Amino acid sequence: MEILISNSSDKPIYEQICIQIKNQIMNGTLAAGEALPSMRMLAKDLHISVITVQRAYEDLTRDGFIDTVSGKGSFVAPQNREFIREEQLRIAEELLQKVAEIGRSHGIDYEQMAGILKLFYEE
Repeated sequence: MEILISNSSDKPIYEQICIQIKNQIMNGTLAAGEALPSMRMLAKDLHISVITVQRAYEDLTRDGFIDTVSGKGSFVAPQNREFIREEQLRIAEELLQKVAEIGRSHGIDYEQMAGILKLFYEE
């Protein structure tokens, strides 16, 4: 499992870890039942605090992406296709919100923005 941390990112490190693990689960790089590195091992590999990794794993568990078994470790949870679809929809909504803000702040009308989206969508 490869995770890259950027100190120049506006996102906290634990969130960067969450996003990357979620993406690897959703695109199939990490399969259901696959073991994740221990919190200590991942913290050591990334040169960060165990508390930071713990926060990321807690968020991933809360969101249903991983299961943690005391004394055994953390594993990729079986994924529900509807859950993955909802997560992807949430990401798309966030990006579209940014697009709408850019359009409004720069005087680009809705029809132009919708036309651009349609072009990309139909590619």
